[in-house]
Amino acid sequence: MKTRLVAVLAWLLLSLPVSAEWFSDEQSIMGTQIVVRLWHADAEVAQAAIAAVMEEMHRINRHFSPYLEDSELSRLNREAVTASKQSPLSISEELTWLLAQSLRYGELTDGAFDVTFGSVGRYYDYRKGEQPDKAAREALLAAIDYRKIRLKAEAREVYFEHPKLYVDLGGIAKGYAVDRAIAVLRERGIEHASVGAGGDTRLLGDHRGRPWRVGIKNPRAPDDVAIMLPLENEAISTSGDYERYFINEEGERIHHILNPRTGASARGVASATVLGPNSIDTDALSTSVFVMGVESGLALINGLAGFEAIVITAEGKVHYSEGLMAPQAGESGP
Repeated sequence: MKTRLVAVLAWLLLSLPVSAEWFSDEQSIMGTQIVVRLWHADAEVAQAAIAAVMEEMHRINRHFSPYLEDSELSRLNREAVTASKQSPLSISEELTWLLAQSLRYGELTDGAFDVTFGSVGRYYDYRKGEQPDKAAREALLAAIDYRKIRLKAEAREVYFEHPKLYVDLGGIAKGYAVDRAIAVLRERGIEHASVGAGGDTRLLGDHRGRPWRVGIKNPRAPDDVAIMLPLENEAISTSGDYERYFINEEGERIHHILNPRTGASARGVASATVLGPNSIDTDALSTSVFVMGVESGLALINGLAGFEAIVITAEGKVHYSEGLMAPQAGESGP
């Protein structure tokens, strides 16, 4: 009996993974840094899973980048403006779904989230420090209206009701890509992982027996962490005015999160962070909260089950949704 017990224990020990470790990679895709980190006992399986994630990111970029002339998004923007109710443009099931989600958030936020912001946003150049003047913005405001995207989801057909309308999926596509990456990892049996794409991160499982620790940047010192959150099996997205911006001659911060009602940079908030189950939702909601501002933005989140938010104003004040508690003295804070 004793010999058999020893043999069983030896077999169990030999069956345990002896080389399990963290594997990671980082690549520049979709105009941002894609970071994948996962735990696995088999290096070959781990590297193949990471490679599959990066390929999925490249695939999504090929389809939905506004900077690639042959992407489906570019085709949409070229051809949907000349399409009509009688002769709509046929699009893929994937783009149909993304547009449907975008329109849903347009309705939910009363236009604070609007993928047609690109009608004006395409004329900003943050690297060169250029923006359309007030007259040019106002002339294009009529083209910023998600309701002018006429989508027939079941038929996978669409047309635009304004000749200058231009869709930019920047506020939702990266979140979608992160969700797809997590799906790829799950299909390969990965149980502990983190996938990040710029301000969007989703966590699979925990950090091997303890929570992941995810930091929210200090908007005015992005190399510093303002708030540290312990999370697991969660998505978190932050929209901030410090990623793509320039300071104009009047000393104003001109950043990429535009208010659809004005075509200019949204004011009052420096960063908006949303937590929830899926990145496509937290991505869209963080943009929405940023545009809506503290009071309206937190009211939106407080009315949605399963979501929480942290908003840092331009003055540096931190606001929390109802399900979160402010850190006590001595804990992480801005």
